Amino acid sequence: MILKKKVKKGVEAYPQVEIDFSPKIPPLKKITDKTKIDIRYSLISPFAFAHIHWDPKISEVVYTVEEPLMDEKEKVYYEQIRDAMRDMINFDIIVEKNNKALIDYIDRTAKILITELGINISYETYQKIFYYLARDFVGFNEVEPLFRDYFIEDIECNGLNTPIYIVHRIYRNMKTNIIFKDVDYLASFVEKLAQRAGKYISYASPILDGSLKDGSRVNATYTKDITSRGPTFTIRKFTKTPWTPLQLIGFRTLSPEMLAYLWMLVQYKMNILIIGGTASGKTTLLNALAFFIPPEARVVSIEDTRELNLSRENWLPSVARNAIGLGRLGEINLFTLLRSSFRQNPDYVIVGEVRGKEAYVLFQGMASGHSSLSTIHAESVDTVIKRLETPPIELSPTLLNVLDCVCIMTHAMVNKQETRKLKEVTEIVNISPEGTAITNTPFIWNPKDDRFYFKGSNKIFEKISKRYGFSMEEVEMEFRKRVQLIYQLYAHKIFGFKQVQDMINEYYKKPQEVLKRFGIQ
Repeated sequence: MILKKKVKKGVEAYPQVEIDFSPKIPPLKKITDKTKIDIRYSLISPFAFAHIHWDPKISEVVYTVEEPLMDEKEKVYYEQIRDAMRDMINFDIIVEKNNKALIDYIDRTAKILITELGINISYETYQKIFYYLARDFVGFNEVEPLFRDYFIEDIECNGLNTPIYIVHRIYRNMKTNIIFKDVDYLASFVEKLAQRAGKYISYASPILDGSLKDGSRVNATYTKDITSRGPTFTIRKFTKTPWTPLQLIGFRTLSPEMLAYLWMLVQYKMNILIIGGTASGKTTLLNALAFFIPPEARVVSIEDTRELNLSRENWLPSVARNAIGLGRLGEINLFTLLRSSFRQNPDYVIVGEVRGKEAYVLFQGMASGHSSLSTIHAESVDTVIKRLETPPIELSPTLLNVLDCVCIMTHAMVNKQETRKLKEVTEIVNISPEGTAITNTPFIWNPKDDRFYFKGSNKIFEKISKRYGFSMEEVEMEFRKRVQLIYQLYAHKIFGFKQVQDMINEYYKKPQEVLKRFGIQ
């Protein structure tokens, strides 16, 4: 008797579909003439693409997600397989598995279901169906390609029958071709966001505020009682690799002189507060300043949502935790984390954003010698002082004197392009018992000519001189050397996250060698 080898037939014989959720990041350049913008790059290879182009009908630059087209028959097959798979899949296991294991699982399960349902499809159709299954079960449905775009900072859905908008790192605000048209489907998508954030959203508790597994911040609403267009969501994407200080020079966010000055302040443990409006670049600057913390220093960071990314070992990152359930149990807020942090012997404390009573603990920490960096929503030095002195924060003017420097970030339009600027660097000289601030402004940005101006005298260098026993000539000489070094690093195109951090760390350890390498006397 001869045993015949079983030959796979139909869909079982199809090879596993190759899919890459993290294709190579393309180099993108700003194009001044918006009508000439026509760029296409991969988001989920080889299936989903971003197409950014000028739309003459509406006279705007738009963002189009291009995905495989399915005919009506293919859509029916896809829905049958998706619904059957939904009944079989354990969603908790899906979230926990890595992408490779998930892809294998979806491939096996889809082939079994197709065979059991008696569906006869070509490999080309199977590839399309597999893509949509992987996109929806592994990721976030229609929004998944936007998640995969390195250049997208924010994803904004304002409700039903209105396009999702995105904030792009290069081309800023654009509408997309993604529109939710079914209220139940949009509500289930918001539930999915809540599930992935480990939170609960319902008609009784219709507001979601949480973090996704990658650190992205999500805020959502669930009912028309809260938002008249139906469920909404806003996602602030987490940047795994933040902008380096030298990249900010390339974006003309600040000048080399500003950067060298702030480097001096960070090294010599001055207390810095970064202020500005929403999405003005406060956290971006905070992350950039963290590059200048000496390599041996112990850093404790405290945030509502994880946004900071420091390239260092001696770093203790802390994230607040919301209360759970009706009893509001298990809450660990910024105040609690900050109070605890000062028992952890930090050299530097970084607070993502101060809003309430945690500001009192932060300023008490400053007063006791813990160098601190933080951000707060405010538009000017006067408004930030008023905010700190009035409820709910209510700091005494005397305590505010421990603050050394305020950096003011702003949105600005330059040559019809939206950009972020370090508008002003202001030193706090003294705050009177009545709350009146005496300040000195060594750096400003002039919007008329888009240039940064440096006023020679500054008070903080005098403070460094007295506190550390340097002469003013030595402090100013060190500042000039760092300005030259930053210019040279920029000229040599040293922009990478690790490159920049390694160079700064090397400067701390062997300054003369680094200066000599770049021809700086």
